[in-house]
Amino acid sequence: MHSRSRNGVAYLAALSYAAILGFSFLFVKLTVTEASPLDVIAHRFALSFIALTIPVLLGWIKINIKLRDMLRILPLALLSPLLFFPLQAFGLMSTSSSEGGIIQATVPIFTLLLASYFLKERTTVLQKISLLLSVFGVVFIFVMKSGAPLASNSFGGIFLLVLSAICLSGYNVLARPLTQKYSPMELTYVTSILGCIVFNLAALGYHAIDGSMSTYTAPLVKPDYWMALAYLGILSTLVTSLLSSFALKWIEASKMSVIGNLSTLISMMAGAYILKEQLAYYHIIGAVVIIIGVVGTNFGGRKSFTPIKTTSAKSQ
Repeated sequence: MHSRSRNGVAYLAALSYAAILGFSFLFVKLTVTEASPLDVIAHRFALSFIALTIPVLLGWIKINIKLRDMLRILPLALLSPLLFFPLQAFGLMSTSSSEGGIIQATVPIFTLLLASYFLKERTTVLQKISLLLSVFGVVFIFVMKSGAPLASNSFGGIFLLVLSAICLSGYNVLARPLTQKYSPMELTYVTSILGCIVFNLAALGYHAIDGSMSTYTAPLVKPDYWMALAYLGILSTLVTSLLSSFALKWIEASKMSVIGNLSTLISMMAGAYILKEQLAYYHIIGAVVIIIGVVGTNFGGRKSFTPIKTTSAKSQ
């Protein structure tokens, strides 16, 4: 595949990733009204694992992963899904999907900071100013929200969402070298296996101790829950993992992150027009300021990208 064509496909994958992610906040809000966040995560990763395992068993998809490869990918899985999804789900319990999307816009800020340290990427003065502008946008929302109704019980949720953004940023940076060594399908399969095992053991263990095992299966008889779960388990978990892994193979982590910010606009519109959540003027102003700052951070005279060496991990 020619370089220009390859990059075009990579950007298309990144845009598709952003579009799917934009609606994920909406469907998370729909599922957590029927089940606990832990059960929702357990169900979505079980569905994701089953959906990917079937074609693997049928021989339609080839996976060549050994134990040492799984150990190399484990830190990536720790960041996402093992930390990112619980933080996001519990955070959304006390915040709106609109706020979730806005805070998600800070991912490129953390990505740039982590990439600067671990990947040794340098930033220009304009990028640093843009970074401060993005932070100001987040602070503006926090300050303005303190005077909004029910603001007093949502700061914990906002804090959890910020932590989830940091985890996703770490995932973007760590995935860059791993995508040079493993295929998107291999990375996705390993993270799906680990997510399915860890979250379902945690959910079943909690219900066994609490004596509420029937609660684990109760939502599974509801068609609306299955509809939302299918979106989260297949599109928002499985497909987005494949898309992001593919895109990160050819696109720098910071560029991938800023494209992902398109999901902010989608989640805000979904929350306002479908869930009928109140979208205050400060949400809009803060979102615009964040996005302007993020764009400046990533495209404000950033140094040219140096490709990562593609030494095969499987031959080591």
